[in-house]
Amino acid sequence: MRKKAITYLMIVGVALLGAMNYQLFVFPNRFAPAGLNGICTMIQYLSGISVGYMSLLINIPLAIIVYRHVSKALAVRSMAYVLVFSGALLVLGQLDLSQFAYETENGTSTILGPLVAGVINGYCYSMLLRASAFSGGTDFIAAIIHKRRPEQSIMGQIFLLNVAVAVASYFVYDFQMEPVLLCIMYSFTSSTVSERLIKSGRSALRYEIITEHPEQLSQDIIQKLHHSATLIPAKGVYSGKPTNILVCIVNKTQSAVVANMIRHSPNTFATVSQVGEVMGNFKHLDPEGRPEKDFLDSGDDKAV
Repeated sequence: MRKKAITYLMIVGVALLGAMNYQLFVFPNRFAPAGLNGICTMIQYLSGISVGYMSLLINIPLAIIVYRHVSKALAVRSMAYVLVFSGALLVLGQLDLSQFAYETENGTSTILGPLVAGVINGYCYSMLLRASAFSGGTDFIAAIIHKRRPEQSIMGQIFLLNVAVAVASYFVYDFQMEPVLLCIMYSFTSSTVSERLIKSGRSALRYEIITEHPEQLSQDIIQKLHHSATLIPAKGVYSGKPTNILVCIVNKTQSAVVANMIRHSPNTFATVSQVGEVMGNFKHLDPEGRPEKDFLDSGDDKAV
């Protein structure tokens, strides 16, 4: 129950940050972000109807479909984000935030607003994924398509939607190319930041250590890193002498400890490679070797 409460509190905080991001960096700079919210932003620019209302109108039916056919927990958590995000947009829209908003009409750099907006949105999206939630819109559509047609690629359809938003912004914002370029930059920045943040929590380093002292190194790995390793008997091609290969996966924060162990072990060298994701029973440890605690709930449909 505690993990679930923390998870929903984080979703609420991310939704508030996302709404503030739109009010301070997206709306004042006359461009449309990617996805369905980009379409809502253009409609708001033309008609004055708040994105908060349109986000609810679009996402509620999509969330119902996801709830019934994909995942109850995913739908509930995502709608928690949508409700807070939409409500915050409506409230913030009534406040005068001009002294905090970044606008480009005063001669300052045009790209800074969309650039910052993309960074913040990428951070929000990565945090939502860690909380087993979506931001609604295209994420809901992607989940529905994947459920019904798992063999069909959804990335191409999402890309086409974003292209359509970028092209439409040319006509909406007074036939100018600048909003199109800003939309592309926002989308690229947001996806790059979210991808990097997501991978940073799942990546690790793979060491292949060639050594004549596998016993000592194995004990050091166990005692200092609190990990294990795989010992592979090997043979040197040039010398013809038997040797050993220790293969171990460690967290990035432990790389300095491994390097020091190898440096002080005679006749030992290693190759290091980046591991994009580790699956299974792999302990994530802090620099002191203590297991990192997972404060978030995993989003089990049984408990919703």
